[in-house]
Amino acid sequence: MKSVFLGTAGVFASGLTSKLKAAKGRKKWDGVFVLPELPYAFNALEPHIDAKTMEIHYTKHHAAYTEKFNAAGKEAGLTGKTANELLKEVSKYPASIRNNGGGYLNHKLFWNMLAPASGKMPSAKLSAALTKDFGSFDAIKEKFNTSAKAVFGSGWTWLIADGDKLKITSTPNQDSPIMDIVSDKGIPLLCLDVWEHAYYLKNQNRRAEYIDAFWNVVNWDFVSQRYDMNNKGEEI
Repeated sequence: MKSVFLGTAGVFASGLTSKLKAAKGRKKWDGVFVLPELPYAFNALEPHIDAKTMEIHYTKHHAAYTEKFNAAGKEAGLTGKTANELLKEVSKYPASIRNNGGGYLNHKLFWNMLAPASGKMPSAKLSAALTKDFGSFDAIKEKFNTSAKAVFGSGWTWLIADGDKLKITSTPNQDSPIMDIVSDKGIPLLCLDVWEHAYYLKNQNRRAEYIDAFWNVVNWDFVSQRYDMNNKGEEI
């Protein structure tokens, strides 16, 4: 099992651009959506996110969504579409596609939006956009935190690009801003899983503590490159 997680943070960072650009040629569904490799070891985000939580979150929860998404796609007779394409028109499909496809793709994004603590900040371009739309970096953190704390039950909080404007939004369960059934649609740049399984082993019911710790392990290289690619009209 350990061999799956041999990639280091440095290798991951250097491959960000190629990973993002590969989205243009992403494989069409052929009956199997694959659980992606976690781009760091389970303990790489400690002390902010503990190893046991990461292990269970990835090997149990994300793996289960992947398996059930495949089963739902097979049952619905869906072929020739990426996960993104299915979720963008999710209103056409059974609830099992919405729930499990959302769980599959949301987590796939989430792992890449995290990285071992490095002290890095958003790129100059993204920082300027955040300042324009929120007033300051501290202001966007405060608004994001407030949104994440306010999610009732289980869900996600997002920083999205809606045209040339950045917004904070939240979705229940495994919904995503790319889905055609949500009120605030946009391109996800940053997300935070606020389901209890994401933090309960370490933080118990202290969601605010988990949200504060999250900012220490945001992968701003990945988020900034998503912002740049979206601005260029590239598919991400």
